[in-house]
Amino acid sequence: MNALRAVLEEARARRVFSGAAWSVGTADTVLDRGWTGTRRRPERAAEDPEPGADALDGTDLWDLASVTKPVVGLAVMALADRGALALADTVGRHLPRYAATPLARLTVAELLTHTSGLPGGVPMYRDHPTRESLLAALGRLPAAEPGTRVVYSSQGFMLLGLIAEAASGMPLDELVAETVCAPLGLSATGFTPDAAARARAVATEDCPWRGRVVVGEVHDENAVVLGGVCGHAGLFATLDDMERLGASLAGGARELLRPATHALMTAPHTDGLGLRRGLAWQGLDPVGSPVGTAFGPASYGHTGFTGTSLWIDPVAGLYAVLLTNRVHPTRTGEGIAAVRRAFHDAAHSAYAARAARGAPRT
Repeated sequence: MNALRAVLEEARARRVFSGAAWSVGTADTVLDRGWTGTRRRPERAAEDPEPGADALDGTDLWDLASVTKPVVGLAVMALADRGALALADTVGRHLPRYAATPLARLTVAELLTHTSGLPGGVPMYRDHPTRESLLAALGRLPAAEPGTRVVYSSQGFMLLGLIAEAASGMPLDELVAETVCAPLGLSATGFTPDAAARARAVATEDCPWRGRVVVGEVHDENAVVLGGVCGHAGLFATLDDMERLGASLAGGARELLRPATHALMTAPHTDGLGLRRGLAWQGLDPVGSPVGTAFGPASYGHTGFTGTSLWIDPVAGLYAVLLTNRVHPTRTGEGIAAVRRAFHDAAHSAYAARAARGAPRT
């Protein structure tokens, strides 16, 4: 058993998740990939699933959670390449409904870097059970002075999704399909899976708010109220598709963005403001990085609350995809943090060992 599988098998045995899939590679080749476990956990802890019952098979559909954010960010940057919007554009310019609110002055760049001053992690769904009421409430959120510190804000990416729709004249799901999925052949990636796709979905939380185990429906409750298509969460994808996205990014995303735009998107923009952020991407923080320290200082990526992550080391030309359902059946476990670090350490070590042996990259 290789090191990557060993890390994830051990985590599954500790019930950090019921299943995991992974891929590590370069722009040219897949170095290691696989999956382990089941799409959902047996109802009783002592049970083992029947042989083959709900076993992952590589075609499984995963709720990407906040890994949605950089994919939407890629669509926003594609619009910038087309001249449909600029990073200095304000919320007020594209969204007239917020023109008379404190949101009006916030820029696309501030939303992308989480420096808008908007709060993060606000459970708006509790008091605003409809899309219209939630969108109206966005305009009343208290905001700190923009540009002074990084505060991770899903609410900011809700606004970005709306701005992308306004600037392109397209629904967000269609825009992501056109600007990201189609160029890379991501045929199984999208919002609001249909019945056939839901049959392949990996279970997430036994949700107290919904009163059931969530399968094939976005886990994020705010995204549910917004209809499942929004800038901060809602995308589902397969391992194959995430592998293609990772390979593209490791090669400079030439299929998606102009080289200068990709370089701008993945460069750090917030050093000195508390956390390292690119445009829609997390940078590698010197302390407290969710993927540990093995990836180089120019690395970037994103994690998702459901237990997903996509990380790129551009100097090594390496990507790492990790897909799990760590919120199944409950979100309370904290084991995924150590698993992520161990997985990325093992991934980079395997790549370094291969490079030391002089193994070809094609």
